[in-house]
Amino acid sequence: MVASVRVACRLLAVALAVVATAGHAEDARLRPLKDLDGFFPFTPPAALDEWQTRRADVRRRVLVSQGLWPAPAKTPLEPSIHGTVTKGPGAVGNAGGAGYTVSKVSFQSVPGLFVTGNLYRPAGLAEGQKVPAVLFAHGHWKDARLSEQDPAALRREIAAGEERFEQGGRSRFQSLCVQLARMGCVVWQWDMLSDSDAVQFSREVVHGFAKQRPEMNAAERWGLYSPQAESHLQSIMGLQTWNAVRSVDFVLSLPEVDPARIAVTGASGGGTQTMLLAAVDDRIALSGPMVMVSTAMQGGCTCENASLLRVGTGNVEFAALCAPRPQIMNTADDWTRELATKGFPDLQATYALHGAKDAVALKRGEHFPHNYNAVSRSAFYTFLNKHFALGFPEPVVERDYEPLAREQLTVWDADHPAPPAADPQFERDLLARLAAGSTAVLTAAAATPAGLADVLQPAWQTVIGRTVATAGDSTWSVAAKTAAGGVTRMAGTLANTTHGEEVPLVWLHPHVWNGTVVIWLDDGGSRALEADGAAVAPVATLVAGGASVVAPDLFTPPAEADGRQRVVKNPREAPAYTFGYNHALFAQRVHDVLGLVRFVRTAKVGDHPAPTRVALVGLGSRGPIAAAARAVAGAAIDGAAIDTGGFRFATLVDYRDPAFLPGAGKYLDLPGMLAAGAPGRLWLAGEAEIPPVVAAAFTATGTPGAVTRFGGAKADVAGAAAAWVAK
Repeated sequence: MVASVRVACRLLAVALAVVATAGHAEDARLRPLKDLDGFFPFTPPAALDEWQTRRADVRRRVLVSQGLWPAPAKTPLEPSIHGTVTKGPGAVGNAGGAGYTVSKVSFQSVPGLFVTGNLYRPAGLAEGQKVPAVLFAHGHWKDARLSEQDPAALRREIAAGEERFEQGGRSRFQSLCVQLARMGCVVWQWDMLSDSDAVQFSREVVHGFAKQRPEMNAAERWGLYSPQAESHLQSIMGLQTWNAVRSVDFVLSLPEVDPARIAVTGASGGGTQTMLLAAVDDRIALSGPMVMVSTAMQGGCTCENASLLRVGTGNVEFAALCAPRPQIMNTADDWTRELATKGFPDLQATYALHGAKDAVALKRGEHFPHNYNAVSRSAFYTFLNKHFALGFPEPVVERDYEPLAREQLTVWDADHPAPPAADPQFERDLLARLAAGSTAVLTAAAATPAGLADVLQPAWQTVIGRTVATAGDSTWSVAAKTAAGGVTRMAGTLANTTHGEEVPLVWLHPHVWNGTVVIWLDDGGSRALEADGAAVAPVATLVAGGASVVAPDLFTPPAEADGRQRVVKNPREAPAYTFGYNHALFAQRVHDVLGLVRFVRTAKVGDHPAPTRVALVGLGSRGPIAAAARAVAGAAIDGAAIDTGGFRFATLVDYRDPAFLPGAGKYLDLPGMLAAGAPGRLWLAGEAEIPPVVAAAFTATGTPGAVTRFGGAKADVAGAAAAWVAK
């Protein structure tokens, strides 16, 4: 029978070449890449239970993208509160309003990373009194907390109705804090990285990164935006999200703060931070993301983008994650101008699923420019007043006040010296510490059944972006078919009708079938099944033994990509501008495998029913792809024979490398993929030993004997893999 397999393969040689060359002609992945200026609609599910499932998936995507799945250890904040200024009732510039205090604050979100800002507190609180707290993320206004508006620009704003006062209008950032403190709220306004007193990263790195820094691209002690940082999901955005989470910890450490009434607001980049904090931290009871929520532009700055974040989702859905907690947003003459008709009705529908349609509000302001003006601030005060039951007459209108000078606000002084500014060594040290801590936590998780099921496996599902369940439905069209020697050979295309993707295949199916389908992944693709017009020996042996063998041509990018990862046309070399919106090439190839697994599991093979066993073989550069597919396929793959070739994602120094995959380094690299596949049977080649994390995972699932390591000669790998599968 082996000989007949080889004869029939010769008959198909020409047809196979034609099919392989013509593949992917209609593949949706050949379209232009999505970027931050794309269209990001949100369609809410029809039922609450469907939304809860989707919400959990998107929330996990946010956390993974921010490097917070699992979250870092919450180390002591070691807050410093000093330089308090009191503005009492009747004081100059207080316009007779309630008194308040303003303090200078710094704390450490992780050891050595300082979060700086000002703390506003209502004066005269009774002992034991609990009041709301509002976190204020300022956004992209440079040195916002310490800045003052140009007098001429302020007068134009007053004339246009954006601001009300020549005195208080000098700082819209202080204005919001003062008014809320007068309303009885504790207010924490902190600095975005590189702004005001947050000096440890330069503005160029945080907001203006443009070119890769070769000196920061290394397997150890790397810097931000490098392939290694992206592989470990380390980003400015992630650091700022963690600073926001720790800001909640900080305000909750204050004895006067009511933990049931914590709100967050911010505009522009601060609106982005507001959305993400409300999405991932359920302690936030009310949210106010301003001039940001939109189906259009998603955030243009490097600090608003992270790899994996908006793949298949966007800002409107991020805002929906807050439901049913109260939320208000606004529009302006910017990318939010169409929110009233594009996005907001979908948010209302999502809130309606919870029976809380009126808990989400929109303040229209398309006649105003992109800012957090007095009109928008008044809408936020009024919304907060209503939902936190503060008892003020509505609408709540701001009163004038005397802004504090820069020296009254800045945190650093002779007694509180600033840390070194924009120090590359600090950047490297911080990322190294974060990576080491994450690796330790994930290694421990991989050694327990709960850690595998609840942490590592869901992480890989998010990194890859699909599972067998979400791989989509496919149809199989045969372009060439012959039968000889008891074997049917088919060449054709598997069309994924759900995702609009195509995979050319060659399929060898024995007439006397044992119920096994072997998916054969090799660098040669569909042509790997034959050599010199004959079936290669390992494949011929499998088919002769009754197994059906199928080999796909995995997705190949357009010719202009020259075999590398495609990137968006943004001139800035920040990987998140591409991989925050699009699957990496490696992930797309894994999708092809998952779609094929789903198809063979659910469709008839030839004239026979669905298989009783599906095995996967991954050789050459396809070995890691097989490992990734196995990591997320669960029981849909019964066993996998994988030659890793000793590959590690950590060795990549170019984010356009075809094997680059955001998140792979964080989740324990290739050994982490293999561990996530436990307890499925695994044959492993290319490794000097079974990686300890793999051994621990299989031991944790009670199947230490399910892993077999091959230590023979490289030339024997394919044959040994086939022999193992045949058993």
